[in-house]
Amino acid sequence: MKDKIWLSPPHLSGKEKEFIEDAFEKNWVTSMGENINEFEKGLQEFLKDDIDVCVLNSATSAIHLSLIMLGVSFNDEVITSAFSFIASANPIAYCGATPIFIDSEKSTWNMCPAALEVAVKDRTSKGKKPKAIIVVHLYGMPAKMDEILKIAEEYDIPVIEDAAEALGSAYKGKACGTFGRFGILSFNGNKIITTSGGGALVCHTQEDKDKAVFLSTQARDNAPHYQHSHIGYNYRMSNIVAGIGRGQMEVLNDRVEARRKMHGFYIELFNDIEGVEVFSEPSGDYFSNHWLSAIIVNPEITGKTREDLRLAFLEDNIESRPLWKPMHLQPVFVDAPYYGTNIAEKLFDNGLCLPSGSNLSDEDRSRIRSVIKKCFFIN
Repeated sequence: MKDKIWLSPPHLSGKEKEFIEDAFEKNWVTSMGENINEFEKGLQEFLKDDIDVCVLNSATSAIHLSLIMLGVSFNDEVITSAFSFIASANPIAYCGATPIFIDSEKSTWNMCPAALEVAVKDRTSKGKKPKAIIVVHLYGMPAKMDEILKIAEEYDIPVIEDAAEALGSAYKGKACGTFGRFGILSFNGNKIITTSGGGALVCHTQEDKDKAVFLSTQARDNAPHYQHSHIGYNYRMSNIVAGIGRGQMEVLNDRVEARRKMHGFYIELFNDIEGVEVFSEPSGDYFSNHWLSAIIVNPEITGKTREDLRLAFLEDNIESRPLWKPMHLQPVFVDAPYYGTNIAEKLFDNGLCLPSGSNLSDEDRSRIRSVIKKCFFIN
């Protein structure tokens, strides 16, 4: 069997090992140490904003902490994107709150500002003004932040920016993850850079960062004994894992460039295949890291479905994957309110994520090209 071509595999630089070994040599293997401090500093410098970063064990933990710090609790409501991975919505349920799902708009596939405003007005009229808005930058594509932030400001609702897929992306020159009251980053094994598993909470004040560190380390009071006046969580990143992150930061720009080149590869490849649209920036205001390159297949034009292409890839031992199934269609959230039409549903029905790794070889690209051309009957 041919070697597997993965959708988005980890891509280590080889520099991570020295930082991990340093943690062992200094016996800093828990949730404190130089690797944590330097990884946070590196992220702050990369994002180029007046921010503080708290590294955690996952992006999901970061979303959960941000909701807690905004006072979200039982019977509250939180707005979020319908078209996303479930980790954007699950922390809302952790708090005992209800997710309110918003449809996508066509140009960025992200939260539709028009549907957002309808939802805010409707929930508020029912006496359930949302406690927060979680907006997602899907597949690295920035959302329409000007419009979304304008609505949030008008109704005085804090924004949590889920940039788990968008490290290295920017909107109008400003880094994704720095627009909201809180920003979320992910270092899962399939992301632009990885710490094997991990995430970060982007804060705009030292006070917020200090509170996040406090809550993520079991909320231990300042006392010689173990005393706790608040519920805490075991969410802090370890110094060993942060060492991987330090090594990855040294190649972050290279990884973004490689993902964008893969997107260019698909633009060129599908240029002559009518009925296939490659997900791309709608204007110069948007800079996507193209964490995952994705396409929409129109079966009425191509005579093929996204599933035909997925199965053709699978036969050649190449991983591809349908776009996210919208949250309002998930059994676990079947009773949650939803605002919009059917844009997210159509994207799910016809969309496919393509192999996008920064470590794909010319041979890998040749195999991918061959499968696509064969599927769409291109010589």
